[in-house]
Amino acid sequence: MLLSEQPSAKAPERRDRDGAKGGALDILMIAHRFPPFMGGVEMHTFEVGRRMVQQGHRVRVLTGNPGELLPADEVVEGMRVRRVAVFPKTSDIYFAPRLVREIKAAPADIIHIQGFHTFMPPLACWAAISARTPFVMTFHSGGHSSPLRNLVRGVQRAAFRPLIARADKLIGVSQFEASLFSRGLQLPLERFKVVPNGAEIKVGAAASRCDPLHPLILSVGRLERYKGHHRALMAFVELRKQRPGARLRIVGEGPFKSDLFSLTKRFGLENSVSISGIPPDRRGEMAELMASANVVVLLSDYEAHPVAALEAISLGAPVLASHSTGYIEMAEQGLVQTIALSSSPAATARALLNIVDDPGRASTRPAIADWNDCTRNLVQIYRQVLAARSGGSLDAPAFEQPAVVARR
Repeated sequence: MLLSEQPSAKAPERRDRDGAKGGALDILMIAHRFPPFMGGVEMHTFEVGRRMVQQGHRVRVLTGNPGELLPADEVVEGMRVRRVAVFPKTSDIYFAPRLVREIKAAPADIIHIQGFHTFMPPLACWAAISARTPFVMTFHSGGHSSPLRNLVRGVQRAAFRPLIARADKLIGVSQFEASLFSRGLQLPLERFKVVPNGAEIKVGAAASRCDPLHPLILSVGRLERYKGHHRALMAFVELRKQRPGARLRIVGEGPFKSDLFSLTKRFGLENSVSISGIPPDRRGEMAELMASANVVVLLSDYEAHPVAALEAISLGAPVLASHSTGYIEMAEQGLVQTIALSSSPAATARALLNIVDDPGRASTRPAIADWNDCTRNLVQIYRQVLAARSGGSLDAPAFEQPAVVARR
């Protein structure tokens, strides 16, 4: 059954075809993965999609179904989610032959393609162009544990450029990402808008930060080598020499899990290090863990605008991040502290302890953009694009360029 053939379960009635002037929109989002999978693309698509439904828009999500283990059709928070088979089943290439047919059949005022690093985005671009449907793309760039995959990213951008360049608007989640793709794709920076990710995570009960003599260090993210959890673990080995009561919690799931367990066993840290994920339906548990952490450490090789960092900041948890990629921009805004990726474990441990022992910094909670800000800015972009397709201006004055730090 095609996405367009599904019954309208819980989705709001369409009120106005002229979305450029403020009516309800038919929005089709394409994402290679969607909850219950967890990650930046998944979280972004879920959070903005459900808010668009709350605003009265009709939102459909087309996503991959690796192994075809999840329902092919369901309604999630008012969004009609259609999952299509992807090949190979055990890879993250996500080639989805049925995607083009689904896109062409689905009613949509605008298509929003989330991410660029699988085979789903170029297929989605081609389908949108063929159907003459306006489309925008958010890159959600990130690293990869495979050196080969990182090496071919430039070739990938060059190969997909003719399709990406046809997008009505290109969106970066940070100024770093917008500038990176402007250079890499040789497209004017004016073609890009910056719409930062949001952060909205609430503590269900009062949570207090752990005793600095028995600090909790938190490393969050998918368990891939490029995420840098092993750097946090090696620094923790050094930190424990000064704080024997310290604990390290690595939160995530992924293929690097067994390597991290091996490192933990090698250093005899089984009683002070825990490694496990937190399911997406237990967000309160994640919030309480972050709020009680003395430091959230994020030592990834590459991040554009990480949701984990934003959530930690929103809860008042200090963040120590790698001085690289999108983290540099966040450091310049005073949101995180950074340390060079080449730093020794001892130097990283010293940086962690400096934060642990600085209670003044621990109490700082800067205001940052939330998912409502993100959603509002995306809908404004959609209306701009539709107005331009109708002969208006793509840079309508109604759009307000979003900032990373929200005005409160």
